[in-house]
Amino acid sequence: MRKSLTQFLVEQQRLENAMPAQLRLLIEVVARACKVIGHTINKGAITGLLGSMNRENIQGEVQKQLDVISNDILLEANEWGGHLAALASEEMEAIHPIPYRLPKGEYLLVYDPIDGSSNIDVNGVVGTIFSVLKAPENASGRDVTEADFLQPGSRQVAAGYAIYGPQTLLVLSVGTGVYAFSLDREMGSWVQTAERMTIPPSTREFAISMANQRFWNPGVASYIGDLVAGKDGPRGADFNMRWMGSMVGDVHRVLTRGGVFLYPSDSRANMRSGKLRLMYEANPIAFLVEQAGGLATDGGARRIMDIVPDGLHQRVGMVLGSADEVSKVIEYQKPAQALAAP
Repeated sequence: MRKSLTQFLVEQQRLENAMPAQLRLLIEVVARACKVIGHTINKGAITGLLGSMNRENIQGEVQKQLDVISNDILLEANEWGGHLAALASEEMEAIHPIPYRLPKGEYLLVYDPIDGSSNIDVNGVVGTIFSVLKAPENASGRDVTEADFLQPGSRQVAAGYAIYGPQTLLVLSVGTGVYAFSLDREMGSWVQTAERMTIPPSTREFAISMANQRFWNPGVASYIGDLVAGKDGPRGADFNMRWMGSMVGDVHRVLTRGGVFLYPSDSRANMRSGKLRLMYEANPIAFLVEQAGGLATDGGARRIMDIVPDGLHQRVGMVLGSADEVSKVIEYQKPAQALAAP
């Protein structure tokens, strides 16, 4: 008989000593909220919730109705449970402290309520990404501040994503490997369907938006050019390209069968630091990728989870996936970096 999410988490708490009870309960609350979000997305056309709102979020992006609703679902589900000191969302400018009237816990939750929301209206794959940090010990008895959230990804105690596609899946790590759970819609429960997911070290598959090719730095352009050249090029092998337009979709493919995903910084003014949000997207995904045996860098040699954030909404370039291929991307970047050095 397959394990439920609750059974898995209890075993992690008791047998692996990977988490205290408060963290287990927090993850269960997040998982329940993801079930509600998945159901809300599934009925979006019926309930008239597709389409955009006439306003932008803090990222300067036009918000979808479901962006806002999903953000509220996560807020309402988590603020009363007593497990959190505060939350931070890609959709909110500032942190959201737990109200004084409610009990406060020792964790911080960071999340992107809908990743790939531009896919919603065309029935494409979207997801929810989340990260759990421990509140600093000196935060006890005082108001939580933004500075308390600015921890490197290496301090995450758990991370995961829900992916809303043909199946609704929850992919999770608490530092003991990567596990996947499928939503049994009839029973309303998460059922474990994969354990200790591993990214093969080598791959013949890559994901990148070719529409941005003219803005890439020379290292990325040379690397992708050699892949596209196929078996007649320097790599001597044919590579397939995939691109879903949602990070969770492309990352899930990498976790399932290997590959390399690139979202590099480029020459555009608004992309020189990168596109992906370090805290809401890059760090939790990097945690999962490394737990599965892969690598995640900023496009060069800098490990994503070593970066100390300088703000809630800091952006970063990112390359992740099969370890051998990510290492090759780093090698391609070295000549360009040497030329740019003073």
